[in-house]
Amino acid sequence: MGLGNDMASNVLFILSDEHNRDMSGCYGNQIVQTPNIDALAARGVTFDSAYCNSPICVPSRASLATGDYPHRTRFWDNAHPYDGSIRTWHHALRGAGHEVTSIGKLHYRSSDDDSGFTDNIHPIYVPDGQGDIIGLLRKDGTPRKAASAMADKAGSGTSGYIDFDKRVADAAVAWLRDAPQSPEKPWVLYVSFVIPHFPLIAPKAFFDMYQNAPIPMPDQYDPADRPSHPGIDAYRTCFNYDDYFDANSLRSALQAYYGMCSYLDHNVGRVLDALSASGVQDDTLVIYTSDHGENMGNRGLWGKSVFYEDSAAIPMIMAGPGMDKGTRCAAPVSLVDIYPTIVSSAGAEMDARENDLPGTDLRSMAQSPPKDRAVFSEYHAAGSNTGGFMLRLGDWKLVYYAGHPPQIFNLTEDPRETTDLSGRTETANIQAKLEAELRLICDPDEINLLAFADQRRRIEELGGEDVIRAKAEIGFTPAP
Repeated sequence: MGLGNDMASNVLFILSDEHNRDMSGCYGNQIVQTPNIDALAARGVTFDSAYCNSPICVPSRASLATGDYPHRTRFWDNAHPYDGSIRTWHHALRGAGHEVTSIGKLHYRSSDDDSGFTDNIHPIYVPDGQGDIIGLLRKDGTPRKAASAMADKAGSGTSGYIDFDKRVADAAVAWLRDAPQSPEKPWVLYVSFVIPHFPLIAPKAFFDMYQNAPIPMPDQYDPADRPSHPGIDAYRTCFNYDDYFDANSLRSALQAYYGMCSYLDHNVGRVLDALSASGVQDDTLVIYTSDHGENMGNRGLWGKSVFYEDSAAIPMIMAGPGMDKGTRCAAPVSLVDIYPTIVSSAGAEMDARENDLPGTDLRSMAQSPPKDRAVFSEYHAAGSNTGGFMLRLGDWKLVYYAGHPPQIFNLTEDPRETTDLSGRTETANIQAKLEAELRLICDPDEINLLAFADQRRRIEELGGEDVIRAKAEIGFTPAP
């Protein structure tokens, strides 16, 4: 649903990787320093209940591009990357004559595929066009060999990601300086940073910003306080990052993540300053978000891949033409809403297939927030022994695991998700309602079988499980 071509504008879309929603000042964090992201929020709308559609890089970015859910596109995991086979909002806008440029991480299959952009600057694709194929062995349960690197590398210094993000910011600043000016065909610029994705290494100046900061311990970190659930335990066993932390490395890891969030903010600020200097800021819609969150040690978990707010929730901020300054929107939204928002904002028309996508223009939701909107996410990737599905509706969150007990949380009364209310007499009606809403989107048990079947076919295409186990493990996608 769009707002009409009379509000057409350029679009600057800024994406980060693994940014925990609560790690910015505009979301209430009093320690982390993110002045540029906060300033963007002050001149626009902050969405308080935004989610990714799969809490892992590749399927999340495929949903962002296609405007559709993983079970409909079948880009299930980090070994099923987007391959150009489904129309994206990039294709739609390029086909309508708009300049649509990407700078930075894409995490699609290959440069040989047509991703729909008119130009790709400094792109990152999945390694070898295959991605994390070890993650296909979901029921293996073996701890990942690279897990120790999370603790080993945590601290200050340099990394390929730090250097890469500087190049991305440099390229975005240069692009905005020479941006095409065409009121009839507004441009779209996609700027995609990697940080604060691990390794947890922050530039020294940004690491040192938090040397004496009162960084809190992770929530529910004591082993006795950690929740136990078959779905969560499987991930914690496979990605056993926390086994390698002691008190010193834990502090270094958290301090590095804070510093990385500030380094991200620094680069976002450079891009926003360049937009301001270009003279077209008032004619440009700016959207900032991330592909998923980061657990940050909460519950003994690191990385993403679960449905707690730390992992599945994302920052989402929008400022520009028609946006009321300093406002907040409580309605649940997700990355599939980006497709109609960008296409409509640039003044292009949605075709019949696009109008059938699950997303809604964020501008209309910011102006008239729906009361009972459900938002959906799913996970069929590394560390999961069964399909996981999340539904957010009002105050409530359902996490449905095929073959395992569900989880239900009241996020208003229990924002840190300490108490699972599933299976209780007093919540039986709301549990039934949430599961019924979920089944309006998909049959989770059938989708779970479909995902495993597709992954089995992919395993056989690659030569079988023994061939995959013999491959070198990918801890994270290296910067080019």
